[in-house]
Amino acid sequence: MTEASDRPAPSRRTLLCGAAAVLAASGGTVAVAGCSSSSSSGGATAGAAPVDLGAADAVPVGGGKVFREQKIVVTQPEAGQYKAFSAKCTHAGCVVDQVKAGQILCPCHGSKFAIADGAVADGPAPTPLPSYPVTVQDGKLQVTPS
Repeated sequence: MTEASDRPAPSRRTLLCGAAAVLAASGGTVAVAGCSSSSSSGGATAGAAPVDLGAADAVPVGGGKVFREQKIVVTQPEAGQYKAFSAKCTHAGCVVDQVKAGQILCPCHGSKFAIADGAVADGPAPTPLPSYPVTVQDGKLQVTPS
C-alpha cells in the first residue's frame, strides 16, 4: 500500500474541476474557467453550420456591425463586399463593441482592427481577428464560424 505522502498532491485546478463536475452532476449550476483540457481559444468549432445574421443592408458601406451574441463582426469595406471576423479581440478576448472610421474597436485595451482584413491597426492585440466565410443569400447575411 502506498502512503499518502508518496503520491503527488492534486493541483488546485484538478480539485476545482472535480468539485465542479460533482456539483453539475447533482443538478447544480457552476461556471469554472480553465477546466477544459482542450487548447481551443474559445471560438466556434470546425465544421460549424452557417449563422443567419439578418439583413445585409444593416451593415453600412465603409463600416460594420457587431453581432455581440454570436461574437461575430461583419464589415462592408466597399459596396457589396462583406467581410466577417471573430468579434473576440486577440489581445485579451474581450468582445469588440463598435466599428467606426474604418476600424473595428475593442473597448478593453484600445486595440483597433482594419475593416477590410481584420489586421491589427493599433495594439496591444498581437494578431489579426480570425476571418470567417460570409455570403449574402436573399438579402441576408450567412456567416460560417470556423
